[in-house]
Amino acid sequence: MDKILYGTAYYYEYLPTDRLAKDIEMMKKAHLNIVRIGESTWGTYEKQSGVFDFSPLDKVLDAMGKAGISVIVGTPTYAIPTWLAREHPEIMVQQKEERLPYGARQIMDITSPAYLFYGERIIRKMLEHINEHPAIIGYQVDNETKSYGTSSSNVQAGFVKYIKKEFNNDIEKFNREFGLDYWSNRINSWEDFPSMDGTINGSLGTEFAKYQRQLVTDYLKWQVNIVNEYKKSKQFVTHNFDFEWRDYSYGIQPDVNHFDAAETLDFVGTDIYHPSQSKLTGTEISFAGDLIRSIKHKSYLVLETQAQAFKDRVPYPGQLRLSAYSHIASGANMIEYWHWHSTHNSFETYWKGILNHDSQSNPIYEEIQKTGSELENISSSLVNLNIHADVCILVSNQSLTAINWFPFSENKNYNDIFRRLYDPFYKLNIRTDISDENHIKPSDYKLIVVPSLYSVSDKVLEKLNDYVENGGHVIYMFKSGFTDEHVKVRTSIQPAIIEKTAGVHYELFVTPDDLDAKLKPSLEGPISSDDNLHLDDWMELLIPDSAKTLANYDHPVWKKYAAITENNYGKGQVVYIGCLPSENVINDLIKDQAEQLHLTNKNSPKYPIVVKTAKNIKNENLTFYLNYSDKKQILPSQISKVDIFTNQVGKNFESIPPWGVKIFKNKEKEV
Repeated sequence: MDKILYGTAYYYEYLPTDRLAKDIEMMKKAHLNIVRIGESTWGTYEKQSGVFDFSPLDKVLDAMGKAGISVIVGTPTYAIPTWLAREHPEIMVQQKEERLPYGARQIMDITSPAYLFYGERIIRKMLEHINEHPAIIGYQVDNETKSYGTSSSNVQAGFVKYIKKEFNNDIEKFNREFGLDYWSNRINSWEDFPSMDGTINGSLGTEFAKYQRQLVTDYLKWQVNIVNEYKKSKQFVTHNFDFEWRDYSYGIQPDVNHFDAAETLDFVGTDIYHPSQSKLTGTEISFAGDLIRSIKHKSYLVLETQAQAFKDRVPYPGQLRLSAYSHIASGANMIEYWHWHSTHNSFETYWKGILNHDSQSNPIYEEIQKTGSELENISSSLVNLNIHADVCILVSNQSLTAINWFPFSENKNYNDIFRRLYDPFYKLNIRTDISDENHIKPSDYKLIVVPSLYSVSDKVLEKLNDYVENGGHVIYMFKSGFTDEHVKVRTSIQPAIIEKTAGVHYELFVTPDDLDAKLKPSLEGPISSDDNLHLDDWMELLIPDSAKTLANYDHPVWKKYAAITENNYGKGQVVYIGCLPSENVINDLIKDQAEQLHLTNKNSPKYPIVVKTAKNIKNENLTFYLNYSDKKQILPSQISKVDIFTNQVGKNFESIPPWGVKIFKNKEKEV
């Protein structure tokens, strides 16, 4: 791309009055240069089966093209029309033997032959109609696609075929690997294969979830292949991946393997939502951006992020601008707000867009206008950033699902572990990539951080052992290596296979009862005794072999056991954490590793100033300073660097206002 795309989702079909010309006038004044349209309006474009009317789409495309605003068109398949639900009720998704009623979006079975027939028809009819339009620069396939828990008869039959292929039709090996002799769950004939709706076998349930994720990958590939028949050479295809939702984007998406599903996309796209007002930290923008950027190791598209959203998310002055530059600092080439105008009817009436329900200018619009004006001037210095990370967080959909089957806590899951590890890196201003066990290249990194790698093959664990032996550093969280890729518990000493490089093993694991369990840090270790050391979820009672103890359990019964250890092996080092300590403890451990590996700059500002560096296409080194606080902050000397907004040399002790942004580039490409 040759510029940062800055825009909004626009739904002309939702408007109570025709104000297209006025909206475009306001978009131009706000320096918006991109809109996304069409992805949720199947029922408008095909009011009855085979009766197509793309005139609303034509009207918007023509008007945007005339105004010089580029367009991304979404395939409208994620919300099915009423006539389709009536004519083909089998399209409605079936979950746990219950078919969902029509009403919400994303309630269809993405494997249904009828759905795929009509979905392909609307895609082809739409693209045949519009693909020559010069305003279109790209297409978005579907929208935040999942399997939606589909478990219909055709899904069950497909799973049996998948298992037969995986095990080369060897039913005895399959029964053995999945432990199906338990409770007479043994399958003695493929015809006896039961529905997964009632399975109590965690191995089988986890494998079914993996198969459902593959359905999403296959579905998106199917749509991409159709769109590729129509797109022009300078157009792209993308999709908007989202994350585990806890009223905002929180962690790894359990229902989609982003790394596999993105393989056929030209650009990886994403939807990122986050807390606001005093709760705005930028962490969600950063972790989501790191993950999406790491999929192809290149710039990505933010297809949705919030303008106002819910009433508790209306941002403070400066926060929208700060968030926009935070997306760019993580590698985004596009920022698109969801959405332009607040909807006047139905489910999302109170999810507010850039404009309120009166569609007039307001402080949100005015801040976007200011940011758009800036981006128009400096875009060429911020597009297609080259970003390097020395740290990678290794995540695993397989382990996430398996831990859901065998939880370590009543109120925490895999993503709590992931965020406990990610957030301190963010606040220490250490850039990270995020990859999975099938795509990571360990030799690219000085440090690999592993949230509980509970279900994983021997091959991956041996690869990590080799990485350590050759000089790499690893931080493992508890339960890593416990089961193989089929969630079968290994019979070897735990932590299995990595015990060799971790230099520690355990014979018992417990959840403490009402006795108070805490950590007791080693005097020579990096953990501060002033930290919050209380534990209440999971304790592996570690026995060091060659490892050094960094913390014991401060418990009347379990005090002789280690809780956190560090071991040198070959040229590398492993830190093994046998519990879920506080963020402060993890922060101490990460700071210690960062100092050993020279990952931090002692002169760099501390959080709430977030610092991110990148190299632009002009070969200039950029430094972003993002103030995530309501107080003015003082920056270190920038005397040799140029302020990208003013093009003037930075002065000593530059100040940065509340929720403010400073971006400097090296003068004359200095290093």
